[in-house]
Amino acid sequence: MNMTSVIEVDVWVRGAEHANTHPILSLPSDPTTWRDDDVRRLLTEMLLSLERERNPGGEPPAVTLRGFSWVVSPYAGGVVLHLEMQSGTASAGPIAIDEAQLTTMVTKAMKDQDAPTERVH
Repeated sequence: MNMTSVIEVDVWVRGAEHANTHPILSLPSDPTTWRDDDVRRLLTEMLLSLERERNPGGEPPAVTLRGFSWVVSPYAGGVVLHLEMQSGTASAGPIAIDEAQLTTMVTKAMKDQDAPTERVH
């Protein structure tokens, strides 16, 4: 059975006074088993969460995994993945995985130039 977990993403838009939390619902429950597509989905959903916060009700753009900074940070119970763009930040977690393992997975996803872009409808 393919169980899924909820990953919470805290999104802050530059110029806003507070952050809001958005759920990502479509990832396997055990992050240590995530495949390349799962990591790309996590990154894509984090970027789309930032876009939805910035432009509520707007048409979601095509997503490419370029143009932002990222870091994996230790956190109680696992790690947090932070993305930063000029428009704001998105932080997902805690994710129950080793810092080095998620860093390796994200690095691979970011280097994968053949990764398809996704459009969420």
